Amino acid sequence: MESNKVITKSDITKLAIRSSFLQASFNYERMQSCGFLYSQLPLLKKIHKDKKDLSDAMNDNLEFINTHPNLVGFLMGLLVSLEEAKEKRATIKGLKLALFAPLAGIGDAIFWFTLLPIMAGVCASLAMSGSILGPILFFAVYLAIWLLRIPLTHLGYNLGINAVERIKKESDIIAKGATILGVTVIGGLIASYVHINVISEIVVNAQKTVSVQADFFDKIFPNILGLGYVLVMYYLLTKKRFNPIMLIAITFGLSILLSFLGIL
Repeated sequence: MESNKVITKSDITKLAIRSSFLQASFNYERMQSCGFLYSQLPLLKKIHKDKKDLSDAMNDNLEFINTHPNLVGFLMGLLVSLEEAKEKRATIKGLKLALFAPLAGIGDAIFWFTLLPIMAGVCASLAMSGSILGPILFFAVYLAIWLLRIPLTHLGYNLGINAVERIKKESDIIAKGATILGVTVIGGLIASYVHINVISEIVVNAQKTVSVQADFFDKIFPNILGLGYVLVMYYLLTKKRFNPIMLIAITFGLSILLSFLGIL
């Protein structure tokens, strides 16, 4: 394993700093993927001297990802350590799929929903009372959170290095388990992000009106419309004639049309 080691502590620190560009390029097809790849690219070039290997690694890192900016360094460090050890692509992709959503949830709960709102309230109170300590304290806390990504990135890398031998021994099992977990996470994301609500109602008589959404679809299978639409989009995406931009345009068009007709 040591013979494959080309990444230095300085490289990991630079990776942590470059992770600040995670959301510099953002789109609704692959979310943070461009920034995710950009942050790791110098290290990937250092690891993969073969163009085919580098191309495969870049393609994998351009797949959909949406995680927390303050914790993404941990994930990057872990994945870079596996890239350096020349682990199987399926294992690396599986771990990425399995970890990015839980890290997003943990980061949101700690930073956006707890620490920063509390500090904002305290610092706003200080500022309203005329104390300059308010904005200075809030800036110091925000800066400390940003600096935290440096030790977290090193932690992810070191954990990956220590786990490489076990991963090599059980790579097929780990890859399969991580992929299953990743697919489960994607399924949860579908339920969270894709909402289709049918507002049409069926009038049975003067006293009874049936809501198509609440009394029919939700009773049979909640979120079945969102799941079905995602599966249809995935099927169309596998066809050469369709690309993501076309499917986004179709989605916008259907939404406007069905809303105008009073169906959605």
